[in-house]
Amino acid sequence: MKPEVLVTGASGFIGSHVVRRLAARGIPARVLVRQTSSMKALAGLPVEAVYGDLADSSSIRNAVRGCRFVYHVAADYRLWARNPQELYASNVRGTTHVLEAAWAEKVERIVYTSSVGALGLCSDGSAATEETPAVLEAMVGHYKRSKYLAEQEALRLARRGCPVVIVNPSTPVGSWDVKPTRTGQIVVDFLKGRMPGFVDTGLNLVDVEDVAEGHLLAMEKGRVGERYILGSKNMPLREILEVLGRLSGRPAPKMQVPWAVAYAAGCVSSATAWLTGRPPAIPLDGVRMARKKMYFDAGKAVRELGLPQHSVEVALEKAVEWFRQHGYVAA
Repeated sequence: MKPEVLVTGASGFIGSHVVRRLAARGIPARVLVRQTSSMKALAGLPVEAVYGDLADSSSIRNAVRGCRFVYHVAADYRLWARNPQELYASNVRGTTHVLEAAWAEKVERIVYTSSVGALGLCSDGSAATEETPAVLEAMVGHYKRSKYLAEQEALRLARRGCPVVIVNPSTPVGSWDVKPTRTGQIVVDFLKGRMPGFVDTGLNLVDVEDVAEGHLLAMEKGRVGERYILGSKNMPLREILEVLGRLSGRPAPKMQVPWAVAYAAGCVSSATAWLTGRPPAIPLDGVRMARKKMYFDAGKAVRELGLPQHSVEVALEKAVEWFRQHGYVAA
């Protein structure tokens, strides 16, 4: 059966899980990947791979042609890049290319994967919603700015008639985090004993399988031009590490690192990255983001889409076991 669904970013963490959920429903997918993309996360899945790049609008148009539905999951989520314009090229112009190509090919519905990073935060630390005010000037770093601008493009096209629904995943955890993501790297570093302390911050964690299901639900039930936070449980970083300690048998760190010390470490690490060209171990933008607790309320997605809310602790356990089984850390 010829695929009628296109997934960009399918070789990544969220994208590969979207493909898995589609496959579980008997829906084969066409996937847009680069020639250099690792297909490890898609091994054994019924996909039709087409090669292209978000910067190449003709390759995107070719990938979209013949599809009824598009999941645009691809993004550059680095917190540091020697050339920050690469993030804007992928996240802003690339998103515009995909949405315009899909609209021109008259697809029935597009689900665009934004990020809670494009949303506003509450100054008092309470959970933000899709309606919490957000401005470009408040976005920390090029990643957040690029995702904010990309989301604004999606909203602009939706107002003009483009059939796009926006989802904003929070912090997904679980299996098949091949690269791994920043959150997956926290789990790996913890398992390797490389986290002697923590900063006073917090995240909204969610099972990556629930995020993938949320994409399919948004395709079926989401309202065009609306945003839906795909999240679950707000947790202080201290608590996340304590859960990882219980799951792994490793002691959780007890030392809270002052923000000023973390900031200084981020400055040194980022300066070293500029000299070596290797990504910093402690990205300065990541430290700056950690100044506020990134808590969110997924109530709208639960009410309107039926977003599942499976145990975050179980999702962390899946991540621990997957990283151990696949050689990221010693079993």
